[in-house]
Amino acid sequence: MKDAQFALEDYVHFLTVERQLAQNTVKSYQRDLTAYLRFIESLNLETVNSIERAMVLQYLQKLKDSGKSSRTLSRHISSIRSFHQFLVREQVTTHDCTIHIELPKIEQQLPDVLSIPEIERLIHAVDGNTSQGMRDIALLELLYGTGMRVSELIAIDLADLHLTMGFVRVFGKGSKERIVPLGRSAIDACTVYLNEGRPKFIKDTEALFLNMHGRRLTRQGCWKILKEAGMKAEIQKVISPHLLRHSFATHLIENGADLRAVQEMLGHADISTTQLYTHVSKKRLKDVYSQFHPRA
Repeated sequence: MKDAQFALEDYVHFLTVERQLAQNTVKSYQRDLTAYLRFIESLNLETVNSIERAMVLQYLQKLKDSGKSSRTLSRHISSIRSFHQFLVREQVTTHDCTIHIELPKIEQQLPDVLSIPEIERLIHAVDGNTSQGMRDIALLELLYGTGMRVSELIAIDLADLHLTMGFVRVFGKGSKERIVPLGRSAIDACTVYLNEGRPKFIKDTEALFLNMHGRRLTRQGCWKILKEAGMKAEIQKVISPHLLRHSFATHLIENGADLRAVQEMLGHADISTTQLYTHVSKKRLKDVYSQFHPRA
């Protein structure tokens, strides 16, 4: 099936150039489809136009039998479906063999969150008397104070941070720009870091957050900072950038924030993604009721 690889290359180009998806998203599509086409090629078909619905179902059953979760299966189906729709649109194939293939039901898992006292313990666990500690406190305050993703955090340059006006410019998935307001704690922590901490790093970049070598902080470096702070604070939960993002959104909604405003600050394309945090709040209300009401 010689045209399969060419079709995949064209599709990756479409995702990258025309849809302008994030690099990690494109790689995820490419990885899923490479595995799919490897299976299809084992069936000794002549062209991608020979692929039938039963073959797609056979591949999905193979994934299910290998122990893939419903969430993973759903992702694979979405990748395959999008690929075949592209092939029809580009007139590479004459039919869409993924029509009527349904996504599996995904059991909704509510994200864990840190309580406000746990957030305070996490930040106070960092020694703010060193340049490294000043950086780490600013990093924690920004992550929790804005709800941004770790990839967005490490991409921030000095020019994106506007402390006087109280906002930060964030570039999200697909290079979409958004403006997120900064709270007083984040502004104060960033001011201390910029005035007293960052000048002590050997720096050759305009990145806001630097590692000890003066280069832009990496995702791994950020995770390490959070892990060490969590251990010092003796918090039993796995501390991650996404945990702080979940906590940011949940605390806002619990305190009456408008769902649309939270959606904008998180950079969610679909408000249904943001609505997940209303379920988190309801769950916590139920937990409080169960714990304290005499007839719970």
